[in-house]
Amino acid sequence: MRNGLRWLLPSLVVSQVQAFYIPGWSIKSYQEGEHLPLMVNKVYSDNTQLQYAYYDLPFVCPPTGKSHASGLLSGQSISLNLGEVLRGDRIKISDIDLTVGHDNECSFLCEQPVARKDLRRAKELVKDGYVVEWIVDNLPGATSFVTVDKTRKYYAAGFKLGFTKYDSSTGKPRYFLNNHHTIVIRYRTAPGRAGEKGGKVVVGFEVYTKSVGPNNKRENGCPVELQEVEDNFEIWMPNKTEGLSIEEQQQLLNNHYDHLDEGDDNDMMTIPYSYSVYFREDNSVEWDRRWDLYFVNQEEGSRIHWLAIINSLIICGLLSGIVIMILSKTIKTDIKGYREGSVEGGLKLKSGPRPRSPKSEKHGLGLLEQENEVDNQLDDASDDEALEDVTGWKLLHGDVFRRPQYGHLLAPLVGSGTQVLFMAIGLISLSAIGILNPSFRGGFLSFGFGLFVLAGIFSGYFSAKVYKGFGGVNFGKNALITACFFPGLLFALVFILNLFVWAQASSTAIPFGTLLAIGLLWLCIQVPLVYLGSWYGYARSGAWENPTKTSNTPRQIPQQAWYIKSLQAILFTGLVPFTVIFIELLFVFQSVWQDKSGYYYVFGFLGVVSLILIVTVAEVTIVTIYVQLCSENYHWWWQSFAVGGGSALWVFLYSIWYYFFKLHITGFVSSMLFFVYSFMACCVYGLLTGTVGFLSAYAFIRKLYGAIKID
Repeated sequence: MRNGLRWLLPSLVVSQVQAFYIPGWSIKSYQEGEHLPLMVNKVYSDNTQLQYAYYDLPFVCPPTGKSHASGLLSGQSISLNLGEVLRGDRIKISDIDLTVGHDNECSFLCEQPVARKDLRRAKELVKDGYVVEWIVDNLPGATSFVTVDKTRKYYAAGFKLGFTKYDSSTGKPRYFLNNHHTIVIRYRTAPGRAGEKGGKVVVGFEVYTKSVGPNNKRENGCPVELQEVEDNFEIWMPNKTEGLSIEEQQQLLNNHYDHLDEGDDNDMMTIPYSYSVYFREDNSVEWDRRWDLYFVNQEEGSRIHWLAIINSLIICGLLSGIVIMILSKTIKTDIKGYREGSVEGGLKLKSGPRPRSPKSEKHGLGLLEQENEVDNQLDDASDDEALEDVTGWKLLHGDVFRRPQYGHLLAPLVGSGTQVLFMAIGLISLSAIGILNPSFRGGFLSFGFGLFVLAGIFSGYFSAKVYKGFGGVNFGKNALITACFFPGLLFALVFILNLFVWAQASSTAIPFGTLLAIGLLWLCIQVPLVYLGSWYGYARSGAWENPTKTSNTPRQIPQQAWYIKSLQAILFTGLVPFTVIFIELLFVFQSVWQDKSGYYYVFGFLGVVSLILIVTVAEVTIVTIYVQLCSENYHWWWQSFAVGGGSALWVFLYSIWYYFFKLHITGFVSSMLFFVYSFMACCVYGLLTGTVGFLSAYAFIRKLYGAIKID
């Protein structure tokens, strides 16, 4: 019976694996004649950061509310996860009717009346290069292309809202609206039993656009000719020409694109919309490989990713050699020489006040203390020869663990840095194994927010440990600062930014209800978790023990070389980790700021580069702090955090360069979105790497001064 029960539980777990849904891995099959819902989402552009819900546009066909065969209503909103809301998705069921296996040469959708001001809005969106996102079976509607060698087809997610042509006579731009959409659904037989029952799975969703002018002949609302359309639908409304001469009328027609903004805003015109549907069997694409078509054109980037890894490994290898040389040769030699000198001279260096400069030697001492000091110097005269070997970092054993200024702020920053670190490890791990994939829309942001909130317990624990090491006594206050300082800064920036985006009526704006939910998750879940971790780290777990005692009187720090002063050291050392991630940073920036229709998918490469980055930051910080200690400067607490996060300055400078030389963002709000989001990302990155630098330096110094065993 006991053996049976032992095998029962694993068997139940294994049996449930087949029922466990991982987004992007669950196959949905359709039968012949079954309704296939088409959902509309939003429009977006690479030239601006403002997105708009498709059905919020005044010049497109609004939903009629009719019921489809599947029971879904036109205009019905689809439930969204937190990540989808944050990325500006607003998904609704459309009026377009798709029936599996049934072609439709043309269907009239609507004839949308628009005012002059609505047409002006359409012109602005087409001018900015806006792209439309529709969704079928979780696949975004794509524009189809072929590679340069014409051997493979690939997709670019989305399709153009319209296009621009330049007048041959005047050279001025004219703007046209795409008002006919040809939808091609590619399918194949479903695998397994579903396929045996006639099931089909969608492996491709392509949209081809046409601009059909009002003068084209139509039957039942559909254009008669769709293959060769000569008259396109121009975004232009003619002005009244009463009282104008023929020459003036002709001149007005030749320059009509300059007069769209003139005239009464209440002037009306209609835009006809229609669509065609074709189902085509395609057995060349497996269902589990259907997203590969969106990445074919990016496969050449794999070589660059490998180049980035090789570049990172070379830099990390050189640093590792330097660190090994310091640890195995320089430090071991110093320690060995110190111990031998101590044994031969019979000297034990005490952890009390160290020798000071003559200027400060008797400053602040009474007569009795000065006489005792002179007596001590005379007694130790025989040990002068041994003391000559005790130089550099060995002189700081009584000061190296002295409490830093503003330690009550450093501890919360270290705690928040560990929170971000655990979140990043979780996100990259889940993405690398495929759970967070492009088909899981909004999954990356949703999991990122969830992991950040849950990692609050680590934030409180590490913050309390550091705070206790600094001699803090009010762990509740420290926990509150840790839970509110950095998350509160991010929340305040997002809220202020949202005020500007709300004014633009953009779907990029986070709804007030979502902001309220985020605030409740922060205050009701994260804050208690931080407090719990802080309580355990402070009350139940002992403080980190330092190997040496701190003297009562601090040493005087000599004049420092220019290259190890705070600002210079941060800039110089921060450049090294930046060079490690520079190439991969190109792909991340392109995915986030330029290819909004694309998807960053090479998380395996990102994970390797991130691991190399952490090792590099740790090694750079150790080398920098060791050089600083050799210069008899024991103010390393804040310095190690700043050196570790120094590459964030270079990332922000790179983002400024990227804005001016790579992007074509227009408008004040879009530019503000770019710089504020870049600043927030650099703060998160700097907090993470700064914490790695601080913990690495702390571990190194404890190991270093623990090795000499000073009494």
